[in-house]
Amino acid sequence: MALTNNDIFKKLRVAHKLRDDDIVKICSLVDFKVTKSELGAIFRKEDHPKYMECGDQFLRNFLNGLIIHLRGPMPPKKDKKPE
Repeated sequence: MALTNNDIFKKLRVAHKLRDDDIVKICSLVDFKVTKSELGAIFRKEDHPKYMECGDQFLRNFLNGLIIHLRGPMPPKKDKKPE
């Protein structure tokens, strides 16, 4: 039985002790807008009528935002000029 994107998202939420507000802020770091109601639908059980599947794009944007949240933004790259 493979893990779904919802399962991965739930495990990351618990592991990093994130609240809904934290997840909204993390997603905003990569200009990805998400609402608390969308998060509630993603974290519901599969048999719930308001359950929403966590898509690849949603999880990817959250992971990119989480990297920025934990490490900080990437420093600007310096141009290397050939000598």
